[in-house]
Amino acid sequence: MKVCIYGAGAIGGYVGVQLARAGVDVSLVARGPHLEAMKANGLKLLINDEERVEHIPCSDNPADLGPQDYVIVALKGHSVPGVVDAMQPLLGNDTAVVTAVNGVPYWYYYKHGDHLEGKTLESIDPGGKQWTGLRPERAIGCIVYPATEVVAPGVIKHVYGDKFPLGEPSGEITDRVTKLSEAFEAGGLRAPVLPNIRDELWLKLWGNLCFNPISALTHATLVDLCQFPATRALSAKMMAEAETIAEKLGVSMRISIERRIAGAEKVGAHKTSMLIDVEQGRPIELDALMGAVIELGELTQTPTPHISAVYACTSLLANTLATSRGRLVVSPAE
Repeated sequence: MKVCIYGAGAIGGYVGVQLARAGVDVSLVARGPHLEAMKANGLKLLINDEERVEHIPCSDNPADLGPQDYVIVALKGHSVPGVVDAMQPLLGNDTAVVTAVNGVPYWYYYKHGDHLEGKTLESIDPGGKQWTGLRPERAIGCIVYPATEVVAPGVIKHVYGDKFPLGEPSGEITDRVTKLSEAFEAGGLRAPVLPNIRDELWLKLWGNLCFNPISALTHATLVDLCQFPATRALSAKMMAEAETIAEKLGVSMRISIERRIAGAEKVGAHKTSMLIDVEQGRPIELDALMGAVIELGELTQTPTPHISAVYACTSLLANTLATSRGRLVVSPAE
């Protein structure tokens, strides 16, 4: 089994090390100082007070790595359209594209089974670039629950979690998704194969669409924004709007809004990925987490006043940071 991880950052690197330890033929696509450090010293994973180092083939040129059985895309959602062309040397006729990406994926309306079957979402896949270049029939859904971070070039720290639910857009339990699940499990990663991956996708998205932008705007950790009455209430209202959309799309939320918020609160003083991106001056994955939900709201004729308001504010923040090439960090007073 040949597996290439496109985007060997915090999550991609974690998966890469664990799969390599299980004997999978893994390769990595990365760039910059992180890539150079991996080439020189291997990829280091700090987990459970243990240091694991794997020397994995890696490159910034996918053509160096050749066709794969699986390509695991572990990038931020907004970065994917820009690498579709570069990814082509990795894609054979039977290559599966595993979307380990937060938010709504490009294949959402593939094998969906309603009147919008085959529709692409402009917010996340402008011009259908991914739909055409990656092809929806290649797609396997993957929901990312762990938290990890790149603490230095070539060094990844595992914070919590090991669960990566997998699923075919059609809901079938195919040989290819079963083999991938077995490889993840061999690497110590929980990867159950689900008959309806969209339900799990929405469960993760449910929290991301409110917790991430609110934390980016307020610089609050998960426990702080969940315990502050006004932002807790705002999160609940945004989640209620999203739940209405999801139900119209045939999705069943298996827990309540209050339980979902309580689960985030238990994570503690954790910074969301969007807040970390704001602090580092990086682009934020706004459309995959919010823009796509607003677009789905329009398609299902569902008002999204609270989501749209927070989206507008966060979009301005993203634009301000981009045009100023700046970053925002709140530091304790001396």
